[in-house]
Amino acid sequence: MTPQTSTIAASAISATKVYGSGEDAVYALRDVSVDFYEGQFTAIMGPSGSGKSTLMHCIAGLDELSSGSAIIDGTDLSTMKDKELTELRREKIGFVFQSFNLVPTLTANENIRLPLMLGNNKGDEAWIQKVIGTVHLQDRLTHRPSELSGGQQQRVAVARALASQPRIIFADEPTGNLDSITGAEILTFMRKAVDDLGQTIVMVTHDPVAAAYADRIIFLADGHVVNEMTEPTAARVLDLMKSLGN
Repeated sequence: MTPQTSTIAASAISATKVYGSGEDAVYALRDVSVDFYEGQFTAIMGPSGSGKSTLMHCIAGLDELSSGSAIIDGTDLSTMKDKELTELRREKIGFVFQSFNLVPTLTANENIRLPLMLGNNKGDEAWIQKVIGTVHLQDRLTHRPSELSGGQQQRVAVARALASQPRIIFADEPTGNLDSITGAEILTFMRKAVDDLGQTIVMVTHDPVAAAYADRIIFLADGHVVNEMTEPTAARVLDLMKSLGN
């Protein structure tokens, strides 16, 4: 599927990430250039150690590149001061983590609104209610994370990422801690967020079934982009992953 627009939401340009120096240097990314389009669901895949999580963390401003550029909404993250980067992450980026990362003392409703509250922003109430309705959490809003199932907690985490209407959502193995049925529910919702709400999502996953929900898959190996697939199926993804040694 083509993106809803041809506007670029985020990019990596000649992105290189090195840990250590000299003979001990380990390259996590080597001169990676890739664009992520508005209104598109992109998956990043590759064998363990291929650089997929490093690429996402650097584009999202959670880690710094050694050289090259990470750009969100036309802004080069390397030119930003810490405070500006914090504001950008809060206002333009949503995050969904494998471990949910909910605040245990807050209700589901408070967790969903947390990024907005941290920025002293009430947000668009009609949008927030639409998100809550889409993830079917209306009757769980007063519950704390310990009173929710894993799938419900992840739905709260996805709703939190969507609530502030971010420019782009980054999801790191969002179904990794879920059973296959619950994982499918989360992926279906993320797919819906792209198709119905115009959201932009970039997801790191090792699971061919999860990746098949995306419009496009970027494949990494040894810190390089080695392939790309559009309109993926789980079988096609699995075949390609086998050739990459995963």
